[in-house]
Amino acid sequence: MTALTLSTSGAAALRADAIVVGVAKGAKGPVVAPGAEAVDKAFDGKLASVLETLGASGAEGEVTKLPAPSGLKSPVVLAVGLGTALDKDDAYSAESLRRAAGAAARALHGFKKAGFALPVEAVEDAAAIAEGALLGAYAFTAYQGGEKDGKGESGSGAKQPLAEIVVLGGKPRDKAFKAAAERALALAEEINRARDLVNTPPNDLYPESFAAVVAAAGKEHGLKVQVLDEKSLSKGGYGGIIGVGQGSEHGPRLVKLAYTHPKAEKTLAFVGKGITYDSGGISLKPAGHNETMKCDMAGAAAVFAAVITAARLGLRVNVTGWLALAENMPSGGAVRPGDVLRMYSGKTVEVLNTDAEGRLVLADALTRASEERPDAIVDVATLTGAMVLALGSRTFGIMGNDESFRTAIHEIAEEAGEQSWPMPLPAELRKGMDSPTADIANMGERMGGGLVAGLFLQEFVGEDIAWAHLDIAGPAFNDGGPFGYTPKGGTGSAVRTLVALAERTAAGDLG
Repeated sequence: MTALTLSTSGAAALRADAIVVGVAKGAKGPVVAPGAEAVDKAFDGKLASVLETLGASGAEGEVTKLPAPSGLKSPVVLAVGLGTALDKDDAYSAESLRRAAGAAARALHGFKKAGFALPVEAVEDAAAIAEGALLGAYAFTAYQGGEKDGKGESGSGAKQPLAEIVVLGGKPRDKAFKAAAERALALAEEINRARDLVNTPPNDLYPESFAAVVAAAGKEHGLKVQVLDEKSLSKGGYGGIIGVGQGSEHGPRLVKLAYTHPKAEKTLAFVGKGITYDSGGISLKPAGHNETMKCDMAGAAAVFAAVITAARLGLRVNVTGWLALAENMPSGGAVRPGDVLRMYSGKTVEVLNTDAEGRLVLADALTRASEERPDAIVDVATLTGAMVLALGSRTFGIMGNDESFRTAIHEIAEEAGEQSWPMPLPAELRKGMDSPTADIANMGERMGGGLVAGLFLQEFVGEDIAWAHLDIAGPAFNDGGPFGYTPKGGTGSAVRTLVALAERTAAGDLG
């Protein structure tokens, strides 16, 4: 686990393995960013020209390592690009600092301690740097053996993450800076826990083992946890969750994780899709589409992480997480296209495609969450490939039954540093899910498939409850190269948005 400290020490005086400085892209070459003055002085004011000689431009995310000159107590200087240089009176955005710190931390895997001398004009800057660095200092090494030689390498030769982050310019005795650092640490640790869950192979992470992880964390943080197994689900009439999970030897679970604050005035319910492995069921996925389907529980992981973070921060709001967990497998006992399921709400659903299973487990969880009459419900799911086609791999879609709430979620996501976009729920697409056999089918028109899925979910939300649906199918799992603070594999998408929503609700700034 990476440690985080704030320090008022100068960059030249800090004893560390590396000093991180910012460099921006100027009209005539790289420009040294504020915070690096002492390092630039050690280079006789020629740091920018040295970096230019080495090919650095200051482009966002660009990383350049160089040996430190005399005058610095750290042997390595790492310059990270911040993008286009700003005017003297302007400040770099929180997301620019977050990404730069993350890129630097990724480049420092194998190092023990690094000081981050990036621009800090306010407490928000220090918070962004801390958050980005902690998220960048992530690696999933659980299946790579232990560290063998004390040199930061695992048994597979992979370097261990940066062990200690020092944010220079932070004020460790200032209450605001201290609170910001504590928030960044709690948030990043829980996001990284969500990433670990998403990256865990499905032979080790299945509904029962996932539920055990939640129960252990709930006990650690004093939260109430209720786990419904397949017998309880069957007895309770949770036809959607049972139907999806009945083809697997690993039975499904519905997990309730509740954080309550004695002075809370509002309650939020977060609902997460937790398909621990999605083969498609009888409607088997084609070759090339199965390899990353361990990530289909990323919504449940995000909900889990958000509730734990809210508890760690002591937010003045009640937050209940509902994790709908199942494994979608094509055995002789699996649900078939043409089967009709009776959902927890009492509605019947004709299953036309067993690979449209996420909406089935979410429907039961949404109905159950609605029974407790929260002030708002947000569900999070890797739900449709259609959303990836619409918005790409880095942006999640937001749908909802309340335009102002949907807009608020979008604004909160952008402020938190997560790319999102509001999407409509066109009423005319509902007719495509009409079934001659049941109340509704789990499939509708092919075009606008992500919106059709949202319309299906809306059918199971309680009346007069503000609801938003986050389709994180694109950004939940990065199967390309790492960038900024985003690693390859599980990303922890939507956790920051959910936590920021809880914070804003606790502060009374949301409805």
